[in-house]
Amino acid sequence: MYVIAYDVGTTGLKSCLFDISKEKGIINVDGEMEDYDLYVLENGGVEQDPNQWWNAICVTTERLLKEAGVYKEEIRGVSFCAQMQGLVLVDKNGHAVRNAMSYMDNRSAEQIKKGLNHGFKVAGMNARKLLRSLKITGAVSASVKDPLWKYRWVADNEPEVFAKAHKWLDVKDYLVCRMTGRFTMSRDSAFSTLIYDTREGKEGFSEELCRMFDVDMRHLPEIVSSTEAVGGITEEAAAQMGLIPGTPVFSGGGDASLIGVGAGAVEEGDTHVYIGTSGWVSTVTEKQKLDVGSMIASAVGVKEGSFYCFAELETAGKCFEWAKDHIMMDDIQLFSKFTFAEDIEEQKISTYGYLMDKIDDIPPGSNGVIFTPWLHGNRCPFEDPNARGMFFGLGLENTAADMYHAVIEGVCLHLKWQMTAMAKLLPISDSVRFAGGGALSDQTCQILADVLNKRIEVTDDPQNTGAAGAAALMAVGLGEIDSLDEVKQMVRVVRSYEPDPANAAVYDKLFVTFKNLYKANKKNFKEII
Repeated sequence: MYVIAYDVGTTGLKSCLFDISKEKGIINVDGEMEDYDLYVLENGGVEQDPNQWWNAICVTTERLLKEAGVYKEEIRGVSFCAQMQGLVLVDKNGHAVRNAMSYMDNRSAEQIKKGLNHGFKVAGMNARKLLRSLKITGAVSASVKDPLWKYRWVADNEPEVFAKAHKWLDVKDYLVCRMTGRFTMSRDSAFSTLIYDTREGKEGFSEELCRMFDVDMRHLPEIVSSTEAVGGITEEAAAQMGLIPGTPVFSGGGDASLIGVGAGAVEEGDTHVYIGTSGWVSTVTEKQKLDVGSMIASAVGVKEGSFYCFAELETAGKCFEWAKDHIMMDDIQLFSKFTFAEDIEEQKISTYGYLMDKIDDIPPGSNGVIFTPWLHGNRCPFEDPNARGMFFGLGLENTAADMYHAVIEGVCLHLKWQMTAMAKLLPISDSVRFAGGGALSDQTCQILADVLNKRIEVTDDPQNTGAAGAAALMAVGLGEIDSLDEVKQMVRVVRSYEPDPANAAVYDKLFVTFKNLYKANKKNFKEII
């Protein structure tokens, strides 16, 4: 049974064709990628053009069917795994009234100050609003990057644009609307607004919180299940996509919800780590857990009755990309006259694979160099939009290879910091599933195992686990399997990594210094921004 899952990332969209069945599992047949722009503004804004997402959907769907040799009549459904906590305001026709505000957008400092950081405070927030938010949602909109404050920023700064808004959607929900004409949000998307009531029997947007934070409830869409077919593709959308009108469109879920599902982390206590553009640590729980001080909350999952305790790192694999482009390329002259790039293609060796070979002999600790991965501020376990990346301990003897190795270690050390904080709330599984592009590298997997001092397990096709999670939702919605509990048997672990005790001891020592670097430079970060 063929389905298409659209993985809507920060800088590009991948359309994945899956063949799913209870017997064979979730098989990724083929995929097509299309990039789009990410606009980083001087005032802290980070935006995208929703029309570019749609164009990417259309061109990749056409290419995918052609390359895979599959007829459009064979596609049983489409769904989504997408970046979360974006703000897409649309008019009555489903057209965006302005560019979408990305999850990375941090220009709403004044809005969160007026809306939450005033009066008698607890943990730096208005005591009454904090307590009511915790009571109703099990979380609180305490980050400048949360969509609630983006919504208020538009209301305050672009009143003429705001007046045109009919509904507030997240990224994938905009695309669902574009395909079906319906204004909906899956429960995980609705929760990410942090005005969603999670109390048993009261699930839905909270009127009390909307009044408290000045949200017009008429802007809020209908809430649907992630496994629900929202509707069929309209004739107009089908003509643009190259699919059959009426093809079922499933609501899907956010990347933070579905990557764990695609990795097989679906049972209570299952922990997974993700390194893509961003990164996180997540553990499945049946009860909401919260640590306001560390910015760790339990979000509503796509599986009925489940939550995932979640700690996010804004820039993870993005740090790898930055170091590749601005450190390693100059040192090894990889792009000199573009000849080597051609050699790589001919030899079918990836750029990252080549770089990993170059750092294979670097010892734990990167010959004294430590990197902090806060290239766009940080959210957890401390909220600080001013935090920045840095290299600490550089000497004349250090090389670009040391620095690149330190970047990988720095991302893993930060994930350890998040996992350590999460472990105070609930048990972390002994074996951790590792997903995302970072899991393609044996070196990164081993470093992560050593830093976390945990067994690391990698499933087949780790860079597409979010799309596999979306395919799993369709397997439920189309009746191929009864529930998401069966997904764990449908995905297989293909590689595992045990921690090296000697290396783990080195990283335990570095971890203390790593944490101290933020404490020692917190004021300095503020001074240079």
